[in-house]
Parts: sequence; structure tokens; C-alpha cells
Amino acid sequence: MARILKLTAAAALLLVGGAVLTLALHPPELLRVGASYGAKMVCSNVFIAGRDAQAVLADDVQAPGHPLLKLLQVRVDQEQKLVRADLLGFVGKGLAVYRPGTGCAVVPDNDVTQAAQYRFSPLKIWAPSANVAWPTGSQPETVPAVQALLAQDALAGPEMRGMAVIHHGRLVAQRYGAGFHAGTPLLGWSMTKTVSAALVGILIADGKLAPQQSGFWPSGDPRAAITLAQLMAMSSGLQFNEGYGDVSDVTRMLYLEPDMAAYAAAQPLVQQAGSTFNYSSGTTLLLSRIWQRAAAGANTAPTSAAVLSLPHARLFEPLGMSSAVMEADARGNLVGSSYMYATTQDWARFGQFLLQDGVWQGKRLLPEGFVTTMQQVAPASGGQYGQGQVWRWGPSGATPEGQDPDPSFKLPADTYWLEGHDGQTIAIVPSKQLVLVRLGLTPDRLNYQPQALLSAVIRALE
Repeated sequence: MARILKLTAAAALLLVGGAVLTLALHPPELLRVGASYGAKMVCSNVFIAGRDAQAVLADDVQAPGHPLLKLLQVRVDQEQKLVRADLLGFVGKGLAVYRPGTGCAVVPDNDVTQAAQYRFSPLKIWAPSANVAWPTGSQPETVPAVQALLAQDALAGPEMRGMAVIHHGRLVAQRYGAGFHAGTPLLGWSMTKTVSAALVGILIADGKLAPQQSGFWPSGDPRAAITLAQLMAMSSGLQFNEGYGDVSDVTRMLYLEPDMAAYAAAQPLVQQAGSTFNYSSGTTLLLSRIWQRAAAGANTAPTSAAVLSLPHARLFEPLGMSSAVMEADARGNLVGSSYMYATTQDWARFGQFLLQDGVWQGKRLLPEGFVTTMQQVAPASGGQYGQGQVWRWGPSGATPEGQDPDPSFKLPADTYWLEGHDGQTIAIVPSKQLVLVRLGLTPDRLNYQPQALLSAVIRALE
């Protein structure tokens, strides 16, 4: 009997050991996604935002995420600018690397040498003066009634990290969450898509792109008929699953693929181009690749330092967005769908730039009428999305799917939105000369809607 028990125990240990070894060598893709996500979030927040690694792990990765992320451990190599993340210390093998100018990239193939080369040195390094009024500097011109509204936690929403109100080009109110301040760069998630749209506009102004341009796939491929305008309106007809919380197209692209744009470009055509709205980060990765290639021309690599620095040189620097970083993936594709960090005030500068129809300090950076087209409803979207990577409806909260949530807040009809994962929004109201930025870590399940704050601010300024 004792011999049988010993054999049973040995067999159990072998099974457990085999399972552990299998997990370590061949982890399920969901665990790899989790480990890569953790490594990327910690990397960006440590090396771009200057935050503490363990605080980022606990607050940004574990608290709002999948329960399995509670098992995640991270290790930061300050000298090599690497972050490694594993569940239980050995499962998943998430790896991210920081590069100056282009931030952090997930390195799912472990080729750090290649990923690390996509970098550039900004031609100009500066910071806005605290003694000069916004937007040239950072000094507010506070309106007490509006500042009082931002102080109300119910209006600010759970886990607010940064807010700013711009009225007639003046910073009239701002507020920051505990542990954050005016100088903290914050992730905009999908608000980055609208920045990508502006970069497309800059290349259109240069004559290197055109709205009805096609041919982004080889001749004879049915996808070659997809136009730039259809990509901008999220109506390409390409297959793409934007679902989070599992291994979907978007999570695979962001955390398991070293070449995100190539993954997006490989998606099949499943609907006639222009006929169906499908919100897709893959679509915006394609737009990023398109404008990078257009900027490069025939004699420059689309991942060269000159091309990677284009957002900085042509948009961030002219607008005074000194904190802004658009991150590149492990093959040098700027991740224009999801990964831009900037301070609250710099996100506000971008919103004000759109409010001013793509003009900044008297200089036109976007083609005349381009921003107007961005706001116009994408025909296939049912009214919810614009033709230039912006939303016509604000966050839905508990509003039934397919129903515009904004009318119940009595917002002006010309209001449009930049929206990002976990509660990132910029509301732009041209008729009121108003921009409202609200950043935080506020999962959709909490049903927070910034429309209430926007409505209250409008009333306070009337």
C-alpha cells in the first residue's frame, strides 16, 4: 500500500511538473497577452511618465484588469530600458523595450536588438513656461465657477487623473487626481486615432495623399479598391474583431505581433468597402503605415528616424505639445491607433487645434475644410462616427446600444468627441468655443459619462 501511495505521489508530481513546464514553454495565448500587456504598460509609464513600476502594476494593470493579472510580476532593467513580466514569475514571458522618441514596444519575438533601433532624438526639447498663459505656457486664467464644477467628484468621475477646460482659447479650469499633476503624460488610448487622422491631413496638405486614393494593396487584390476616405471612416470592409478581454484581433495585434501593421494588412475583405461600419484599431494601424510610407517617399525607409519624428516635427512641436510621444511597435510602425502619451494640457492643445480648423498661431497645418470633413457623419455608421476618426456620440454609459446618449444631456448639436479606453475623452464644441479634456482610469462597466460635466460647464460659461 505504501509503495502504491509513493508511486501515486510521484506520478502526481510528474504531472504537476509537466504542466508547469508546459505552461512555461508553451503558455496559452491569453496568458501571453496578459504578460505582454503588463510589460508594456509598466514600461511606458516608468520611462515616459516617470511613475513607480509597482504602483503602475497594481493600479493600472491589476486593479481594473483580468483576475489572472493579480499573479503578474514585473522586473525593470533601468540600464537596458527593458521590462519583463510573467505570471507567477515564469509564465507568459512579456517583454517591452523603451526607445527615445518612440517610447515602449512589446517584443513578442524577443528580438530586442531590432526593436530598439526605431528611435530618434527630438530636434527641440522644451517645456511650457509656468509664468506664461496657456497655450504658449501653462499658466491658467481660472474661472472659479468652472473650477468648482471640476472639484465635484461625481462630475469628474471615478479615478479621474487629469481634466482641463479651454474656453475661447484660454485654460479656464484644470484638476488632477491624487499622484498626478500637470506635468504627467497620460495615455490617450484610442484618442490617438484622431491624432493619426491629423497626420493624414498633413500629408494631404503636402500633396502626398488624397482622400479618394486607393491601391494600398497589390493590383488585382480586391482590397486594393479600398480608399483612404473609407479607412478614415472605419468603413473599409476588412475583418477585424475589436473585442477586449480575450485573444481577439485587437489584443493579438497589440500584444502578440511584432509587426502590427502587417497583421492588420493581412485581414480579409468580408464586406463591400464603404457599406459597413466596423470600429477597428487595425484600420488605424493601416492609416499609420500609409502616412509613414507617404512621408518616406521613394528614397527613405518608412521607419527611418526622419519619418518616425514626423509627428513631433510637423504636429507636436508647432502646437507646443512638448510632452507628446507616439509609440512605435517592434518593427517601427507608429501605433497611431492606441499609443500616444501627453499631458492633460497637451491633449487640450490638440483639441483646441481641431477647434481652430487645423490652424495654430495663424499658420494653417491642415487643409482648409479637412476638420469639417472629419466631423461629418460616416454614412455607414448610423450617425455615431465621423469621417475622420472622431465620434459624433459621447460615451454611452448605460444607454442602449445604437442609441445616441447625448440628447438627454442637451448638448449642442455640433459637439464631437475623441474617445479612448477606460474613460479618456476630449469633447469639442465649436459653437461654444469650448474644449473639455477628461483623462482617467475608468472602465466602461462603471457607466461614467462626461456629458454631465460638459453640460454643467456650458451652463456655467453662459
